[in-house]
Amino acid sequence: MEFIFNEKLIRRKLKDFDSPDRLFLSHPRFINSAIIFLIIPYNDKPYDLVLIRRTKSTNDKHSGEMSFPGGKFDQTLDTSYLDTALRELDEELGIPKNEVSILGCIDDHLTPKGFIITAFVAFINQDTKMVKQDSEVKEIVKIPITFFADKKKFKERTYKLKDELIGVGKYNYFSPDNKKYIIFGATSHIIVNFIDTVYNLGLMTPGCRRINCEDIKDRIIS
Repeated sequence: MEFIFNEKLIRRKLKDFDSPDRLFLSHPRFINSAIIFLIIPYNDKPYDLVLIRRTKSTNDKHSGEMSFPGGKFDQTLDTSYLDTALRELDEELGIPKNEVSILGCIDDHLTPKGFIITAFVAFINQDTKMVKQDSEVKEIVKIPITFFADKKKFKERTYKLKDELIGVGKYNYFSPDNKKYIIFGATSHIIVNFIDTVYNLGLMTPGCRRINCEDIKDRIIS
């Protein structure tokens, strides 16, 4: 599989935000957030995913981690989760919404720190300028989709919870200059969900699931 960007295929495989077939998570103890699963397509090679390393901050529960551009839903600024994702993309990477093409949506995911993440898949032109907001973004990292689609690169440990198998995954990516990036938790799960949804590669361990709100609601301080 060459993984050259195929807009029609990806649109067909993804769901609309309000599709009854999309996993929607909601709980009063969790904070709703939204991200842009950002793709840069090329004509002659596999497309890249754009991730960020978050700037270390005492006010950020995911400080220093690898993630997609995005943030918390703000009812004073946003009328929808898509508004949130596009606003944060503009703030963090300087990409205005008129330069972003939305392809669809994937299932909600959550973090053990109490965030529900809604992921919108989108692409930008390869020449689109990105300017990071230093207070929130330490580094912009482009990683080929072929890395994430390689089963040997995805590591998943499983454990039992109430007689059900829970999977927790991660990737260890080394850049061309041998810099290491650890992509784990919800970010890695969002990537795996996208790849399995679009390409049906079966990266996730058969018979396991991700954590849901009920699994960890008592650990979250409302």
